[in-house]
Amino acid sequence: MKRLAIAAAALALVAVAAPAVQVDAWGNTGHRLIGVAAMRGLPDDVPAFLKTPGAIADVGELAREPDRWKGAGQPHDRERDTAHFIDLDDNGHVFDQRGMTLAELPRLKSEYDAALTRAGLDVDDAGYLPYAMIDAWQNLGRDFAYWRVLNAAEKRETNLERQAWYRADRIRREALILRDIGVMGHYVGDGSQPHHTTIHFNGWGDFPNPEGFTNSRQTHAAFEGAFTGRVARLDAIEAAMPASNVEGFDPKARMTTYLTTTVGTVVPFYRLEKAGGFAEGDARGAAFATERLGAGAGELRDWIIASWRASATAQIGWPAVKVAEVEAGTADPWIAMVGED
Repeated sequence: MKRLAIAAAALALVAVAAPAVQVDAWGNTGHRLIGVAAMRGLPDDVPAFLKTPGAIADVGELAREPDRWKGAGQPHDRERDTAHFIDLDDNGHVFDQRGMTLAELPRLKSEYDAALTRAGLDVDDAGYLPYAMIDAWQNLGRDFAYWRVLNAAEKRETNLERQAWYRADRIRREALILRDIGVMGHYVGDGSQPHHTTIHFNGWGDFPNPEGFTNSRQTHAAFEGAFTGRVARLDAIEAAMPASNVEGFDPKARMTTYLTTTVGTVVPFYRLEKAGGFAEGDARGAAFATERLGAGAGELRDWIIASWRASATAQIGWPAVKVAEVEAGTADPWIAMVGED
């Protein structure tokens, strides 16, 4: 709950006496650029509509959506705001030594919540970003599986009324895919921001501080908002994206590696801040932000690719049909798609 009342603004520094507001990871500029760079980096084997300028721009805007949901009221805000982060301690445990490591996270979020409660911790303090990322990836996989079936059925259907329904539903599904990529992109993007993976999320905090790191309550927003908005450039982010790697993709293992890498940048961030690296004109801060944005964009690109490729072996609808059989022309998906009732 402490995180959800950070006295900072996402796009600009605020005076200490200003009212407390919530912080949005990366601000608008960072999330837009992560979404756009990821989409521009997709390979040719994804559906062609994903590579259109309109789709790329839409994902850039939709990557901001989970921040724009805020303020809807309760229980909406309390349940969703903690999806944006996970607070790991200096040894990689959720919140403190009572929590589990990323590799030890249970399969279900309900199990995670229960384990934290048994340990005397609160999920509102700890956050549940890993589950938000994996849930969004699985949801996108459903989208892609349905799109594959609709696309194949539309091309083969000879009944004009059914063909028209397939076409209309494919178009609806394409809009939904862009929305769901945007939502997933937001959480994956949050995972590249150091402050969204650490107990030191807004200044070092009330912890041993032998290196004398800042305790400014403006640290978080100053970095991800005004600073990033000033220095971030799409071409530099694209150049910083790591090479694609989706071999043997497993979302939990990939999340663990990704967030472990990010939390490893927390101390370097604070050392750089102490050395003045985020002052205007200092190239070190710009390089740090660009590397983190590039990491987020590259990760999002790979999560999209992996979701698309995994959807080829899925089955959808009821009664269930296999995507591969519909694409091969050996199964009729009509009843599974439209329903018997």
